Amino acid sequence: MDQYEPDALSAAQVAAMRRSMTSGRGALTRRSMLRASGVGALAIGGAATLSACGIPPAKREETGAVSSDHSAKERQINFSNWTEYMDTSEDGKSRPTLEAFARRTGIKVKYTEDINDNVEFFGKIQPQLAAGQPTGRDLICVTDWLAARMIRLGWAQKLDASLLPHAFANLSAQFRTPDWDPGRAYSYPWTGISTVIAYNSKATGGKKVDSVTQLLDDPTLKGRVGFLTEMRDTVGMTLLELGKDPAKFTDADYDAALGRLQKGVDKKQIRRFTGNDYTSDLDKGDIAACLAWAGDVIQLQVDNPDIKYAIPAAGYITSSDNLLVPAGARHQTNATRLIDYYYELPVAAELAAYINYVCPVEGVSAELTKIDKSLADNTLIIPDRAMAAKSHAFRSLTSKEETAYEEKFAKLIGA
Repeated sequence: MDQYEPDALSAAQVAAMRRSMTSGRGALTRRSMLRASGVGALAIGGAATLSACGIPPAKREETGAVSSDHSAKERQINFSNWTEYMDTSEDGKSRPTLEAFARRTGIKVKYTEDINDNVEFFGKIQPQLAAGQPTGRDLICVTDWLAARMIRLGWAQKLDASLLPHAFANLSAQFRTPDWDPGRAYSYPWTGISTVIAYNSKATGGKKVDSVTQLLDDPTLKGRVGFLTEMRDTVGMTLLELGKDPAKFTDADYDAALGRLQKGVDKKQIRRFTGNDYTSDLDKGDIAACLAWAGDVIQLQVDNPDIKYAIPAAGYITSSDNLLVPAGARHQTNATRLIDYYYELPVAAELAAYINYVCPVEGVSAELTKIDKSLADNTLIIPDRAMAAKSHAFRSLTSKEETAYEEKFAKLIGA
């Protein structure tokens, strides 16, 4: 990776960010939908702002940002998270797992739901980070691409591994080694987000749809197939179908994937490329099959038993939302203890039962069964070994790569 963040983003990166924010993952909420993601969306709130205000990008320090820790004297944590991304009591007046943590440790958690999307939130904290000032937050939850950039810029604190025994032991193998934070030195996942194939069995006449090849070539699906406007999801799933690793692909591999998709456009196999608006078309059967986000599938299945999903034999794309301690945090030790707390199996189960996202905690199934066996059996929440083995992450991109790839992808989807 480049050592410094670029001074500005290209038009292609900004356009991709706008797609995500208006109709893609960036337009979605947590529990009912999915999180903002994937494009070079640091965009307006990030590197472009650095250039505009004349603040040079920070250099990443090998040991991460360091600030004075007041945890021993100040028994508190300021935690910023997304809306509806924490377990809540039925009356909505309490947060059971956070309150249990406070009772056990004596550490009070000020929990704020002030993250609506990654770009907007980064715009709130970027001026302080760039100036070397505290953000007023000890723990934040951001999507993998933003976590990667904050680590790269030196704006995340390296975690004390001695305070993370449960996290280290229980982190699922599929989330252990992201290329942007090898060994999870700076971050731990809060949840995972999976891209799968979804289909309306009534619209397909009972036929199962379980591969990208079928989406692109099955004549019975012609004109009723959807792919996503999020480049990493659509291209990543196509790379897998071509036998390429999304974590290691080349420019030629990328072009081959686009060529494969272009054929689907030219012969009108693909109805359209969509953001989260595919859900209504899939529910009605106007789209018979498509790439979909797992959280949407779970929600759609509540009211429509015809909605099915499949994990392609070639594999699927997974990304994550992640807990980080930002530079300048006053209570690093307390925050790190809270991260570890959510990797205790009973606690992880209680959280997963409420938010219904992919749980990154290995071995949680037995505890979740005590709460709701149907959730424990749902591989979109608790991937079994076979499913986890098929999970792949889209590799980090340089700014130059992202510009080139987004320009080509925009032409493909007609954006």
